[in-house]
Amino acid sequence: MTDAKKEHSHSKKEIDTVSGVETTGHEWDGLKELNNPAPRWWLWVFYISIIWSVWYWVVYPAWPTFSGATKGAYGWTQYKKLAAEQQEIKDRQKAYLDKFEKASFDQILQDKQLYAFAVAGGSAFFKDNCATCHGTGGMGGKGFPNLNDDDWLWGGDIGTIYQTIRYGVRSKHEDTRVSQMPAFGVEKLLEKEEIEKVVDYVLSLSDPQSAAGKDLSEGQEIFELNCASCHGEDAKGSREVGAPNLTDSIWLYGGDRETVFKTVFYARSGVMPSWVGRLDDNTIRELAVYVHELGGGETGKVASTVTAPDEATESVPEESVTAPEEQENGQDEAMPDEEAPENTPAPVQEDDSNPVKPMITLPNESEETGQEDGHDGE
Repeated sequence: MTDAKKEHSHSKKEIDTVSGVETTGHEWDGLKELNNPAPRWWLWVFYISIIWSVWYWVVYPAWPTFSGATKGAYGWTQYKKLAAEQQEIKDRQKAYLDKFEKASFDQILQDKQLYAFAVAGGSAFFKDNCATCHGTGGMGGKGFPNLNDDDWLWGGDIGTIYQTIRYGVRSKHEDTRVSQMPAFGVEKLLEKEEIEKVVDYVLSLSDPQSAAGKDLSEGQEIFELNCASCHGEDAKGSREVGAPNLTDSIWLYGGDRETVFKTVFYARSGVMPSWVGRLDDNTIRELAVYVHELGGGETGKVASTVTAPDEATESVPEESVTAPEEQENGQDEAMPDEEAPENTPAPVQEDDSNPVKPMITLPNESEETGQEDGHDGE
C-alpha cells in the first residue's frame, strides 16, 4: 500500500459500532474516545458566563491597579453597602428613637413598645460593652457585681442606675461615684489582731454560726469606732456613700474569712468607667432600662427629663457621690494578706474617639465595667 493510501485510511473517522458515534481516533488500552459534541445548554451557559464576566469587570471594582483597583461604573464598595444597611436600620428605628428621646423612664416602662425597644437595644449594647466584666447574663463574678439580684450599693431604681452607668464608679469623670474604704492594715489604722477580731464580728453578722464560742465584744467595739460611720451601727450599709450591707450573705469578692481579712487589711478600689461621651444618651438610657429589668430593679425616683450628655449632667436625681475619708468602697472583701493589694485602681482609658466599644483596662479582680456598679459587694 502506498503512503498516500495509508494516510487516507488514517484520516478516515471510525464509527463506534455500539453507539453509532464517530471516535476521535484516540485509543488507550482498547478504550476509544467518542467525539460527542458539548450539550447545547452547556454552550449557552458558557457564552452567558463570558458576557456576565465582561459586564462585571465594567460595572464593579475588578482590575488591580497601582493606585488600588478599578472603581467600576457603579462605584460600588462594601463600605457603601454597609453604610446603606446601617442607614436602613436607623430609618426603621427613627420612629421609636424620636419618641424614646422625649419619654421619661416612667413613660418608657408604661409603654409596651418603647419598653420592648429599650430592652432589645439595651441587651445588645450590654453584650458589646458590659458583658466582659458582668457576664452576658449580668451574673457578674468575683469583683464584678451580679446585676440580677436586689442588692445594690448606690440604689436600684432606674434613675440611680442611669446615673451610675453615665458617670461610673471611681472613674475619671468629675461626677463619678466615689467611695473608698481605708486600708486598715496597710495604713496602720488597726493592728493585725484588731483586724482579726473585727473580721470575726463582721462574719458573725451574716453567719452567726461562724462565731460559735468566740468573744465578739472587742470586734464589735472596733467596728463601731471604725466602720459604723459608713456601714451604719446596724451594719446594713449606706447608699449615700456606697457602703454595702454586711448582714446579708451577698459578697462581691467572697465571704470566707481569709478574703474578708484581706479586704479590711488592704481595702478594695474597683473601677467602672463612665460611659458618657463613649455612648450616646439614648444608649445609656436603654442600658439603664435593661439592667433595671434584669430582676433586681427597684421602683422609686426616676429621671423625668432627658437632655443631651453635653448639656445636662443632672438629668437624674441628685445622689451623694462624695465619700468621707473612712468611707467603705462598697465591698467588704479582700486583698491578699501581707501581699500587695490586687485592687489598686488601674487606669481606665477614657478615649472619646471610640463611642461604641471603648477599650477598658481591667484592674486585677476589681474593675467593674459598663453597667451600674450598684450591687452589694461587701
